Amino acid sequence: MSSAKHYDSIVIGAGQGGGPLSTTLGRAGQKVAIIEKEFPGGSCVNYGCSPTKTMVASARAAHIAQRAADYGVNFPGPVTVDMKKVRERKRAIVEMFRGGSQRGLEQVENVDLIFGEASFTGPKTIKVKLNDGGEQELTAGTIYINTGTRPAIPPIEGLDKVDYLTNRNIMELDTVPEHLLVLGGGYIGLEFGQMFRRFGAEVTIVEASDKFIAREDRDVADEVEKILREDGIELLIGHKAVKAAQTNGKIQLTVQSSDGEKTLEGSHLLVGAGRTPNSDMLNLEAAGIETERGFIKVNDKLETSAEGVYALGDVKGGPAFTHISYDDFRLLRENHTNGGNRTINGRLVPYTVFMDPQLARIGLSEEQARAQGLNIRVAKMPMSHVARALEIDETRGLMKAIVDADTNQILGATVLGVEGGEVMTVIQMAMMGKVPYTEIKDGVFAHPLMAESLNNLFMAMDS
Repeated sequence: MSSAKHYDSIVIGAGQGGGPLSTTLGRAGQKVAIIEKEFPGGSCVNYGCSPTKTMVASARAAHIAQRAADYGVNFPGPVTVDMKKVRERKRAIVEMFRGGSQRGLEQVENVDLIFGEASFTGPKTIKVKLNDGGEQELTAGTIYINTGTRPAIPPIEGLDKVDYLTNRNIMELDTVPEHLLVLGGGYIGLEFGQMFRRFGAEVTIVEASDKFIAREDRDVADEVEKILREDGIELLIGHKAVKAAQTNGKIQLTVQSSDGEKTLEGSHLLVGAGRTPNSDMLNLEAAGIETERGFIKVNDKLETSAEGVYALGDVKGGPAFTHISYDDFRLLRENHTNGGNRTINGRLVPYTVFMDPQLARIGLSEEQARAQGLNIRVAKMPMSHVARALEIDETRGLMKAIVDADTNQILGATVLGVEGGEVMTVIQMAMMGKVPYTEIKDGVFAHPLMAESLNNLFMAMDS
């Protein structure tokens, strides 16, 4: 190992938080090392948001083509999907974004991009096993950890002997699966399950818990289930996978429920049963960094139990969204380069699941609000009551808002509908500006837009 090289700051992981943090610190005059094990851009660019949403767009194009006759449009022949072309388009988007991330890091004079695997050897000392061979020791006054997560593989008998897929390699398929078994009814399972159903695969989603998408209200989850079943997806809720095997190119998955055991057979198996943090290779004990279930524990300013060591993004635990990782960066930028005193307390957490129609949430659900004993009012409206949705024949889903009955302030909202994320963002901006629901109810919005439906949604609050 070469002699240690000292930096002002070391960033471990070039994800959506670590990348911009390193360049910001470099432009502020610090000498910065950013260590990346694989590809700049993090999971979002390489295996998450960008590639999956690119493929979701292809799946939606197939869906609309299959529904063309509903709009009075006819063309000869059946709709077919060229998975190699879908994959080529996905790869092109990834390469463009990944290359942009890497160039952004390399162009900042004070930033050294080092490819390798980092681990602590002491409180402020890092050993890097370089990808091109050898090791290097680095030291710094401040260290930031942005190593993200990877697919969690559940301890199911025989699973290690099965050629299963994860969210990473399922996007490299060049043919449509005959029958895709999906282990896990979370957001990864929803997006990929519906996507491959639209590509032409038979799809079965297996969820162990008795409630589908547990984060959402029961009525929202029921509506999501209805949509997926309408799309021809088999949902096995309350079924726990207990055994996996592979014979003659087919995968057998044994599941257990209150009705007993049964064995499913499919051509492919996607394991989408959660995420595990990339902290186990960091040797955190050497730096005195505490974890909980592998996730790095931080305070409200993202500092770990070790002074001068910070964690941002998914490795510190939920909420595991790219925009939260990026906001972690903004917090550190404000506090560490602008003399700020920002915390994560009270941060609004929006998210959108890119099933079709989109499932978007901001703030509290009804169940969460009631569990907190809040005095609330609830408004709900089906998308079939939205003029724009009727005009484009996209009426599946619902809109729901939770309001503080004493102050008229919006506490949360769910939009399960076409462009649900965009409509949710309008509500989020109202929450950020502390605009009472009554102002939205009587607001003048352009007609006919999806957001105009917020008039009617909040009118329902007074009915």
